[in-house]
Amino acid sequence: MLSVAKTLIRAGLMTILAVPAGAGTLDTVKQRGTLQCGVSENLFGFSERTDQDQWSGFDVDFCRAVAGAIFGDRAKVTFVPLSAGDRFDALRANRVDLLSRNSTWTLEREAGLGLAFAGITYHDGQGFMVMKDLSVTSALELERARICVETGTTSQLNLADYFRTNSMTFEERAFPNAAEALAAFQSGQCNVLTRDQSALFAERLKLSRPNDAIILPDIISKEPLGPVTRADDFSWFTIVKWVNFALVNAEELGISSANADEARTSHKPDVRRFAGLEGGTGRMLGLDDNWALYAVRAAGNYAEIYERNLGVGSRLGIPRGLNQLWSMGGILYAPPIR
Repeated sequence: MLSVAKTLIRAGLMTILAVPAGAGTLDTVKQRGTLQCGVSENLFGFSERTDQDQWSGFDVDFCRAVAGAIFGDRAKVTFVPLSAGDRFDALRANRVDLLSRNSTWTLEREAGLGLAFAGITYHDGQGFMVMKDLSVTSALELERARICVETGTTSQLNLADYFRTNSMTFEERAFPNAAEALAAFQSGQCNVLTRDQSALFAERLKLSRPNDAIILPDIISKEPLGPVTRADDFSWFTIVKWVNFALVNAEELGISSANADEARTSHKPDVRRFAGLEGGTGRMLGLDDNWALYAVRAAGNYAEIYERNLGVGSRLGIPRGLNQLWSMGGILYAPPIR
């Protein structure tokens, strides 16, 4: 009854009253007092942990935005590092409430594993990194290459598809985690490393001599990355999905972590709804009406999160490309909050 509409029959009329979301994961998170968020083990730009146990990165900031929306406090999140092989099992086993770990949205992962992707936070594609002395400029020159890849990833499947499609042969060197795959690449066990292109930018920084490696321009797949929840709690899925949308809408509306308080004095209807002054959207989610503003205060809008962690001014230096707003030449688009 807490997560579905109550049906009341009064005076011969059927009235449907919406009941605020609150059952399941959201209640568990509130009672615990912290969000448990699954992230990658140590991927520069996405989820990095210092020796002082401080976390930073694109996926980390999304977790903080969700914590902000729920608690009004970005610090109320516990980060759980997970390998590609155990990330989905950890989510299904309730070890984490949310997975924000550069995971590709596929039909098999939703329908087969009973998961739900709450939108796309990063539009990516699989690529290849090689040492310069291999003297290649295209993936089509990788005939008979020894290629390092992480098991349990779409990268492993895409790799086989790409070489079969192009009637090429290769030798796969599969490793249980990203760290071992990178170490094998650096030691020469393989002469190519394949991952999502954004991850390759991050992994190159870990090499002892990053300038000796190049990332080929070829993109061989679609890799829509986004946060994941269990499919058995629609109310929780809806919260995570709309936090994602809120960060994009905030950029469109010009609302940032620096000027979030000013939004509460705006006379624009869409800004007032975002700030929780009109519409009552928080009650629909089981949150405070200021939830969207709290999310932005916690982590910034989408542009702030991207540029801080991945953008051209960061160590990774990745142009926004497809991840630019739809109005700016990209494909980033979010439904309105109303």
